[in-house]
Amino acid sequence: MAIWNFAIIGCGNVAHFHAQAIQAMPNANLLAVYGRNPTKVAQFAAKYTCDSYDDLEKLLQHSELQIVTITTPSGAHLEPCRQAAQAGKHIICEKPVEVTTDRIKNIITVCQENNVLFSGIFNRRFFPTVAYLKQAVEKNRFGRISLCEAQIKWYRTQAYYDSGEWRGTKALDGGGALMNQGIHTIDLLLYVMGPVKRLTASTACLTHQGIEVEDTAVAILEFQNGARGVIQGSTSCWSSTGHPAEVHICGDQGSVFMTDDHFRVWDFMEAHPDDELVKREHMSSQKGAMGANDPTAMDYEGHQLNFENVIAALEGQAELLVTGEESMKAVKLIEAIYESAADDGRWIEFA
Repeated sequence: MAIWNFAIIGCGNVAHFHAQAIQAMPNANLLAVYGRNPTKVAQFAAKYTCDSYDDLEKLLQHSELQIVTITTPSGAHLEPCRQAAQAGKHIICEKPVEVTTDRIKNIITVCQENNVLFSGIFNRRFFPTVAYLKQAVEKNRFGRISLCEAQIKWYRTQAYYDSGEWRGTKALDGGGALMNQGIHTIDLLLYVMGPVKRLTASTACLTHQGIEVEDTAVAILEFQNGARGVIQGSTSCWSSTGHPAEVHICGDQGSVFMTDDHFRVWDFMEAHPDDELVKREHMSSQKGAMGANDPTAMDYEGHQLNFENVIAALEGQAELLVTGEESMKAVKLIEAIYESAADDGRWIEFA
């Protein structure tokens, strides 16, 4: 079995999920971590028993290094991606892979020019429930889909935004409740429902101070398949346990409400052999919502599956699920939401 050597660029909170995922894979080895803060990067390297670098160019010159994962602030992904691609390293980049579609296109281009694989991270795509939901849509089990929804009613304290100079900035965060927290759920909505025809939106910053981005947003969508949809995203919805992120799909022959990685509703007019298994193994559990109040209160399993898909694609054993182009779809939609909101809810048409 071939062993793939990884390095992590950045050593903030999300980098720990990357390290845990890499170390959980039998065919992966965490070689090194890069960070600009010598103390933090040394502590991270000691925790995960890997080498530490404070010079990115030196790290990328490592002859045994094959894959880098990018965990820097969202608006600071382009440059390390460019450097890694030019050094011939394959790249896995955290969500959003960049804060504008133009910057994502630049990443895709430089990776193609240097013949390296590029994948984004949308770890929720790898939930078994998502596969069941997407299959149900593709098999037309809903009949005519009428309504769908992505809701992310989360909470972030003021201290969260104050904890880093980049948080809540347009340049490095790219946006707020949608671009940072809601993008996973928005990606899932697009992944199962397909492209949007047009949308109108409203955003606001209602409960936080000193940030340039929204903490509350609502969008109304018309999909190309005729369905209507709603996106609700906020970091101003307090709850003692945290509200789970949900995706709802409803049609004239079925309804499904997906709650994080489980179903709250799985109900179809016509029975299917998979229904009993779904109801037995994938209905809502009692565990807390994933990251709703605390961004560190998640596990690494989705990242591991995301990384395993990348390795399988490199070995020619699977199709890459989160390509650069796939990574860009949710960002493009969120850009359109921001454009509409900035223009008094003007309808934005998609080609």
